[in-house]
Amino acid sequence: MADERAAQDDREEVDYELDADLVDQILEAVEAADSARLIDLIEPLHAADVADLLEQIGGADRRALLRLWGREIDGDILTEIDEAIREEVIDALPRDVLAEAVRELDSDDVVDLIEDLEEPQQEAILGALEDADRAAVEQSLTYPEYSAGRLMQREVVTAPEHWTVGEAIDFLRAEEWLPDQFYHIILVDPRMHPVGYVTLGRLLSSGRVVPLRDITEDSFRTISVLQEEADVAYAFNQYHLISAPVVDEDDRLVGVITIDDAMAVLDAEHEEDILRFAGVGEDSSLSDTVLETVRQRTPWLLVNLLTANVAAVVISQFSGTIEAIVALAALMPIVASMGGNAGTQSLAVAVRALATKSLTSSNAGRVVRREAMVGAINGLFFALIMGAVGYLAYGSAMLGVVLGMAMLINLVVAALAGVLVPLMLERFNLDPALASGTFVTTMTDVIGFFAFLGLATLILI
Repeated sequence: MADERAAQDDREEVDYELDADLVDQILEAVEAADSARLIDLIEPLHAADVADLLEQIGGADRRALLRLWGREIDGDILTEIDEAIREEVIDALPRDVLAEAVRELDSDDVVDLIEDLEEPQQEAILGALEDADRAAVEQSLTYPEYSAGRLMQREVVTAPEHWTVGEAIDFLRAEEWLPDQFYHIILVDPRMHPVGYVTLGRLLSSGRVVPLRDITEDSFRTISVLQEEADVAYAFNQYHLISAPVVDEDDRLVGVITIDDAMAVLDAEHEEDILRFAGVGEDSSLSDTVLETVRQRTPWLLVNLLTANVAAVVISQFSGTIEAIVALAALMPIVASMGGNAGTQSLAVAVRALATKSLTSSNAGRVVRREAMVGAINGLFFALIMGAVGYLAYGSAMLGVVLGMAMLINLVVAALAGVLVPLMLERFNLDPALASGTFVTTMTDVIGFFAFLGLATLILI
């Protein structure tokens, strides 16, 4: 029974992963140039899984796979592929296959697909579109990068505000141009100003004679075409939106943003914050080459090297103290390490809170006081522990006192730095996730070494 449960747990853990045995079978079919077998293996996969497959295999295998199977690729797969290899995949596809793939996509997906490509690839995709679709995509590309105008789709289902449910249903059944997925019918006045929206659920559950304006949703709100996409994603998450109309400077309807695109932005923002926090570059990917990865990581390693030298300078000022009491050399990394860990804990919470707009000027004072109290309590707790270590391991009560005092000071400083540094960077319109870690680590190292060695010089020498 236990074995069956363990086997079931193993299956549950890999249900949403690309099966390693399947990848091996696909690569065997590629090596054997067996296109029929390859199609049979890939056909049942979701577009996201096919994209994962293309990202996980090496460049040579990817090019060989596309030569055998490329004619089966569609627009959904192209939109799922990581930007790091998307251009390579597009270049490998026959022009007619690429044209057919992009014709299947809504305008927002086409914009997302081509905005980071080189001009020749952009022209190849735009040239495959019908004139009206091309004009819509080109218009979206005129809006600033990372704006709602780039995120929205131009295919919008609208209805006059005076229509009834029956008129709307008849309209939907008669039209063939409707998007594959949509969630609301947007009500507009004669000047194309959105005035409300109706969910498809309310539409289908209401009588035919009911006016649409009587069943509009309270969640209705519009988004400016120039609004930053990060703020759009926040609005969707904060107000539980499913879709939202996008308006131009005259409040005329120009498009709609749906929840899938907003959540993709939210996911991308979180990913960028994590990568920046680690100092590896916001565009880092497993598909990057060795040289690309080195180029992304080296600058921040250089910054860390410079800040480490600052800490080394502080230590060098107390070389006489360290020579007199050799035990200090073994103990001072503990103080710095504990401060660094405490600062990272506080910093992670603060950066996340700033990103979600839950840490603001109105509650910053309370949060800073809370972190200071947490740092003080943790500092006292670990000061007692390390004070005992200093006495029991090295036979010096005063060394234990110095160690405990330094631990208390550094943990309070670390907790405060973890909140105050990102708040200051945010105030100066700098990304808190990009540089906070370096500043906080430098502060905890310098303060930790200075406090420990300075107190040792005053008390023990």
